[in-house]
Amino acid sequence: MRIIELNKSVTASNDLDAEMLRAELKEKGICLINLMSSPGSGKTTLISRLIRDMNEEVPIAVCEADIDSAVDAERIEALGAVAIQVHTDGMCHMDAGMTRRGLEGMNLDGIRLAFLENVGNLICPAEYDTGAHINMMILSVPEGDDKPLKYPLMFEKSDVLVITKTDALPYFSFDTEKCMQRALALNPNLKIFPVSAKTGIGMDALETWLKGRST
Repeated sequence: MRIIELNKSVTASNDLDAEMLRAELKEKGICLINLMSSPGSGKTTLISRLIRDMNEEVPIAVCEADIDSAVDAERIEALGAVAIQVHTDGMCHMDAGMTRRGLEGMNLDGIRLAFLENVGNLICPAEYDTGAHINMMILSVPEGDDKPLKYPLMFEKSDVLVITKTDALPYFSFDTEKCMQRALALNPNLKIFPVSAKTGIGMDALETWLKGRST
């Protein structure tokens, strides 16, 4: 298991570096997805399910960003996907320069979908362009349906909202329709997929959409 320690971004002009990274990955036929959420919302669980369901047809690589530890990358690698762990030296987000360094540490030959599992929080990651082609955020049922009201920028910056842990709906007062309405009021172009990575409910629609992005 390789671990890269990231201290500071290697570039001061993040937006320019992000555009360059996007173009380079597109030329290689790789779609990069920046996955953002609160800690514990189920990012790694969702990616693990996608790998099990899709990896043979659509090869997947995962860049795991955390302040410390390598547990997530080890979990992904055990599923047979390409993975690397990056440590952000206490920083609460990834930017384009840091993302590039993480991707350069992996063998991306044949990869069609690459996930950047960003540092878990709903504030800082929304403020930095990572060079991804798609910004995808996760909101889990236990977090509550009011998060679009509390963290509007994250919803405004995202292209996709995945509402996870829908198998827990009977146990929480989470109004899915109200949450979707609030999110769409902030971002009318937001694609929304309610899913349960545990039971598989809703995963077919998300996986079909992702396969369309990998061609």
